[in-house]
Amino acid sequence: MTEQDFILNKYLNSLESGSFTWSSPSNIALVKYWGKKKNQIPANPSISFTLDACKTTTKLAYSKKENKNDFSFDVYLDGAKKDDFKPKIETFFKRVEQYLPFLRDYHFKIETSNTFPHSSGIASSASGMSALALCLMSIEKQLNSEITDVFFNQKASFLARLGSGSACRSIEGDLIVWGKHKEITGSSDLFGVKYPFKVHDNFKNYQDTILLVDKGEKQVSSTVGHDLMHNHPFAEQRFAQAHENLSKLINIFREGDLKSFIEIIESEALTLHGMMMTSMPYFILMKPNTLEIINKIWNFRQETGLHICFTLDAGANVHILYPESEAKAIYEFISSELVVYCQNGHYICDRIGFGAKQLPI
Repeated sequence: MTEQDFILNKYLNSLESGSFTWSSPSNIALVKYWGKKKNQIPANPSISFTLDACKTTTKLAYSKKENKNDFSFDVYLDGAKKDDFKPKIETFFKRVEQYLPFLRDYHFKIETSNTFPHSSGIASSASGMSALALCLMSIEKQLNSEITDVFFNQKASFLARLGSGSACRSIEGDLIVWGKHKEITGSSDLFGVKYPFKVHDNFKNYQDTILLVDKGEKQVSSTVGHDLMHNHPFAEQRFAQAHENLSKLINIFREGDLKSFIEIIESEALTLHGMMMTSMPYFILMKPNTLEIINKIWNFRQETGLHICFTLDAGANVHILYPESEAKAIYEFISSELVVYCQNGHYICDRIGFGAKQLPI
């Protein structure tokens, strides 16, 4: 598909007012996306686990207006008006307007809330932008009832990507691929797709405990970090590595090879931070407690033989991944040995989820 396929020629119906509510989860990349081209196109493919508990719920109310010169909307987080969110939403509207020509026809009231604290250090852009994109697609489906479920999900993912790249991986679950990969038919740089191959039972209902090491705002925004890949001395090798690791995961998922899974997932996390540390300017987002946790995990895994591993986003927090069959022993280790390294002892227990859900009005 191309971008042009997401431009509808006409709407069959008209709407005056109404509302839609969607709940959309965050996700955690296993093969990392770092570096992008124009229009939020990824420089390499990525694959992620969709999460379940960490999610954003957004209600979008719309009402017809006469003045169609400007976008008109208000944003609320947990019931409080958030004008500081408006520039990001306006940028998003400008990017998607050619695909959603009704945007200037309505005034929107956007009411959003997260199951995790906004200041928790967990990026809410993936869940937030995907939830908003789904609400907008619900409006478009009312305007054109011929839209199929497949097209609905593809376009919602496509739109979410234009708000936040990783948001395109939050529409569906449980494993989502974003970015063109030669071995994955249907994979696209434009939107996320469900992983199409067999997945061993070892990876079903995988657990993710998120240790909140640093709940503050990141020192370097993801946008700046992505941009630093343009002249990075190791960029091309990194992009090739991502393709290779995604190829390796196809067999790993099929065979249920937990040991090889751990090797790739931890390597990907450390490579992501290695790219940050070797860019110009360079930066370090890990904290001392991040490293303490990683070493504790390595020691525990060696002592017990359990299949615990870590991954990282572009920040200090640690996602601890482990199979459901080993959850009891690993959770005891986390609560007794690792929570002490979390800011104010805060952590979140999550697991693989299966994508966004529309909620009753």
